[in-house]
Amino acid sequence: IDSDGTPQFGLVAEEVEKVNPDLVGRDEEGKVNTVRYEAINAMLLNEFLKEHQKVEQLQAMVEQLRTNAAKQESTNAIQEKQIETLMTGLQNVSEQDGLNHLTASSR
Repeated sequence: IDSDGTPQFGLVAEEVEKVNPDLVGRDEEGKVNTVRYEAINAMLLNEFLKEHQKVEQLQAMVEQLRTNAAKQESTNAIQEKQIETLMTGLQNVSEQDGLNHLTASSR
């Protein structure tokens, strides 16, 4: 809390060092003593841009998958109609064959 009573937030330099050692400052003995806050903003922006690019790639993939699914549904509908037509034709041939056998056996 600062002198005005406003809560202040910060990062623990040792924790930041574990993630990225370039984001901390060191004392004369080489011990971590501060966070380089000026570098944090650039790093966060860079990471945000990377994630944004991933999101855009995933959105493009989703759109492609939707397109593929729609094409597949259309193909399935066409094939269902073809199967139905073939089954009807097969049934007609089978019925005709049955009539031919009846006619032949009644002679």
